Amino acid sequence: MWQAYHSVSSLDEALALLAQHGERARIVAGGTDMLIELERGQRPDVEVLVDITRVPGLDSIGQQNGRIRLGPLVNHNHVVGSELLREVALPLVQASWEVGAPQIRNRATIAGNLITASPANDTITPLIALDARVTLRSHAGERQIALADFYTGLRRTVMRADELMTEIEFPAMRAGQRGIFLKLGLRRAQAIAVINLAIVLDLDGDRVKRASIMLGSVAPTILRAENAERALVGQTLDAATIEGIADLTAAAPSPIDDVRGSAVYRRRTLKSLTRRALRLLAAGDQAEGLPQDPAMLWGPQGALVKAGLPAARRHGAEEEIVTRINGEEFRCRSGQHKTLLRWLREDAGLTGTKEGCAEGECGACTVLLDDVAVMACMVPAPRAHESDIVTVEGLARDGGLHPVQQAFIEHNAVQCGYCTPGFLVAGASLLAERAQPGEDHIRQSFTGNLCRCTGYYKIIEAMKAAPALRKSGPEAEVGHD
Repeated sequence: MWQAYHSVSSLDEALALLAQHGERARIVAGGTDMLIELERGQRPDVEVLVDITRVPGLDSIGQQNGRIRLGPLVNHNHVVGSELLREVALPLVQASWEVGAPQIRNRATIAGNLITASPANDTITPLIALDARVTLRSHAGERQIALADFYTGLRRTVMRADELMTEIEFPAMRAGQRGIFLKLGLRRAQAIAVINLAIVLDLDGDRVKRASIMLGSVAPTILRAENAERALVGQTLDAATIEGIADLTAAAPSPIDDVRGSAVYRRRTLKSLTRRALRLLAAGDQAEGLPQDPAMLWGPQGALVKAGLPAARRHGAEEEIVTRINGEEFRCRSGQHKTLLRWLREDAGLTGTKEGCAEGECGACTVLLDDVAVMACMVPAPRAHESDIVTVEGLARDGGLHPVQQAFIEHNAVQCGYCTPGFLVAGASLLAERAQPGEDHIRQSFTGNLCRCTGYYKIIEAMKAAPALRKSGPEAEVGHD
């Protein structure tokens, strides 16, 4: 894993560390990709991690002079939950909703999604369609680059080792503009795109003045369907035009051929996806399928930075991690180079949190970190320092079971039991967020939790019954005494 882990209290401290360590250092904001790669031994060159997740103000979403600005800690759930972005950047909200599950969206940042530079990453396509640009800062200065010019190839960008992406900005969509993002995956949730596309249209009445059609996961980088864009200008979105544009869009790329789909399959489904997107835009139904009030599992602070660190801290091999686990202080001088999952099991002795996949796919390791549901396998152990953690062992309080635990017992929602801790923690987080969650909220909150015994029906029944099992009188929130 890594040799040194730095939790910084300011961007200047982070930039100084990047300047000092160069290619050997990486920024941790969400860290959801980096942790998996380090665990697999795919990043032997990375020795130093620089954690910026405690720097206040980096998770802001704002609008100034008609432009939207996103800070480097804005995560996918922040975007999904932003009323401003739903009004003026719908394709980005739709793309963010498609990323992972609540536990991942609570950690994974938009900036990180851009920097990883996979053409299958969902937020790149709509942001290029929205004419986004990014700000890169180093000790040497600052530069702004159009996102369309940011990529040089598969997982390659113009970003230097000493630079940090400090802002993403783009013009807010105006009246007369319509946009949409659609994605085809091999399953309903937690799916990497087989293809995705984003379309933004400027309309003058019923006619298209300008079109931006961006295609993802069909080539090593995001592609622009230029012929289709030109052909749309001056046209109305009638059936014949839509069919013709769908043909032109599908003819634009020479699709990649990989394990998620053949080139032939990609070309055919790209035509179908384009046709569907244009039909929705023509009908003004571009927001179809996006939930208005989704389950977030992000705690009372909305996964925002609660308080910054008073000073930077280097977590070396023998530096003490001081945290609160299930309401009690815990101190430990080992496990500095582990994931939070392994640290909880091996160093804190809390084996209720399970390892099913170790890559954020199964949800068995779900815990609450500062009230926010996360996958412990995708969080570095030093992030626990001066934090508040709740594991499945901490759900039961005052000698009684949590309502979700009791409901799982009464409704026989436990089979082999391996996945159960993750379901319980996610369910408890949902119940703290909503007194009476509906079935849609229950299903949304469990998109990141897999049960190989196929016990989903019983699990959903148990969650429906859990609110009625609350104790009479006010009940403490999950994670608090």
